[in-house]
Amino acid sequence: MRVGAVIVAIWLVIGLIAAGQRGYFSGSAKDCATAGNTIITVIAGPFNYIGINPKVTCPQPSQ
Repeated sequence: MRVGAVIVAIWLVIGLIAAGQRGYFSGSAKDCATAGNTIITVIAGPFNYIGINPKVTCPQPSQ
């Protein structure tokens, strides 16, 4: 169980590094899509470095 926790922690740290390199923590736009992109980038972890570029779109509110 400890090995799994260490692997998950390393995975998430790599994801945080990738999100930081993409500038997700320094922008002023705080909306649904930005938050979604940041979260999915962190979860994708090392996959960010093999070409996966996860994006999230949020539905527009109805008028």
